[in-house]
Amino acid sequence: MEDYAYVLDYMPEGRPDSKDYQHESLVLALGKDEFKLFELIPKEGKNFLVGDKVYIGKDMDKREKVKHVKNRISWDKLTNAAKSEVPYIIDDIIDDEEDRFLEFYNKAHPITKKYHMLELLPGLGKKKMNAIIDDRKKNGEFESFDDLKERVPMIHKPKEMIRDRIMEELKNKDIKYQVWVAE
Repeated sequence: MEDYAYVLDYMPEGRPDSKDYQHESLVLALGKDEFKLFELIPKEGKNFLVGDKVYIGKDMDKREKVKHVKNRISWDKLTNAAKSEVPYIIDDIIDDEEDRFLEFYNKAHPITKKYHMLELLPGLGKKKMNAIIDDRKKNGEFESFDDLKERVPMIHKPKEMIRDRIMEELKNKDIKYQVWVAE
């Protein structure tokens, strides 16, 4: 259940391709915790900026700007403008909650006898996976992304690897293992 979402696009006149007689204002948003994509109906007279964090939870008294959640949508239903904003919003979420995402590197385990969770990250193969696991066993958990980069020099962009995995999950609902994006 998402309580907060980040604005990806605001369309005061609704979708330009909509066949509805009356155009309804629409906000496209990305959920903060489960990375769900939404269409939101704004309250009358409210304006939105890309990147705004808005409350979409069940407590109606807290909903200052959002009237209701219209739909959960797929990647294909996002506007091009919204799609271009997603990586930046994900980066902001990862920066704000580094410990949550660093935990993946600290707690990742084998999925099968031949496949490890770390291998789900784009650009991370067996060699890098083994370097992370070996260092983790030897020196304990990583304290930050910078700590990870320092202790495992072959890992240059740990945050970007997570962002890229989240992007893959958003774009492809048929992906076998969903780590961050709720189904």
